[in-house]
Amino acid sequence: MTNSAIRDINVNSVESFSNDGYIENDIAMFDNFQNLPIPNEPSRIKGLIIGLCLHGKAQYTVETEERMITKNDVIIINDNQVTDNYMISPDFQGVAMIISNNFFNDAVKGVNDISSLFIFTRNHPVFKLDEDQAQLVIWYYNMLKTKVNECNNHFRKDIVRSLFNTMIYDVSNIIYSLMKISDKKRSRADTIFTEFIRLVESNFRKERRVSWYGEQMCITPKYLSETVKQISKRTPNEWIDKYVTLEVRVQLKNTAKSIKEIAEDMHFPNQSFLGKYFKEHSGMSPSEYRKS
Repeated sequence: MTNSAIRDINVNSVESFSNDGYIENDIAMFDNFQNLPIPNEPSRIKGLIIGLCLHGKAQYTVETEERMITKNDVIIINDNQVTDNYMISPDFQGVAMIISNNFFNDAVKGVNDISSLFIFTRNHPVFKLDEDQAQLVIWYYNMLKTKVNECNNHFRKDIVRSLFNTMIYDVSNIIYSLMKISDKKRSRADTIFTEFIRLVESNFRKERRVSWYGEQMCITPKYLSETVKQISKRTPNEWIDKYVTLEVRVQLKNTAKSIKEIAEDMHFPNQSFLGKYFKEHSGMSPSEYRKS
């Protein structure tokens, strides 16, 4: 199978299928999981899919591993993961939402220890909720849908982002309880990736060299690169760029700092270097992004 055979699924590509709530480039809601256009062929998710099975059964493969879904199972498909062989039972019911990377990153920028949660959902893309937990997720889904559809609300996007952030905290609390009772030991690769992400979270403002992170972890840059790519389908440089770009975006939107001050804060050689870096990774200059 070649990459040319893989279809991308993102918020914009599902717009015409979502009659239950949609914010352009950010989020699409589906009261009926079956309406989410995931074809029975290799498809790469660009963003994040979160779903909850309410009735029936389904199965699919993610990164070639088969997953089964039954009532009260949460389904999380992460960015860049490839799904295939999607099948559902005739009585299957469920709700789902697809969120863009930009919206997700903005919503979770204040969530602590996001790396542990990321690792858990990579290793456990399907996990079971009890009845109360399932009802809580349904409540959040209905609240999000209500606010997504308030098109005349001047603060609609901000309210939806805040609600999603709160939902992530509650879901994270559930995940932490599952992590405590899980007896499945993490692989060496999982441990390396988790340590790498935590190091990046603490040091990306100053250090952007893969070799530096390898030194801190006492492994070679080559081994670090191969392991991170194996686990996450992204290179270490892509992860570092992701954190740097997000932080610059946050400072441009939420502070009164000049671009020169942001360049100094992020340890870029100068304002011009920051401008070229940001445009390469976001598609617009810092000043254009601040005005957008």
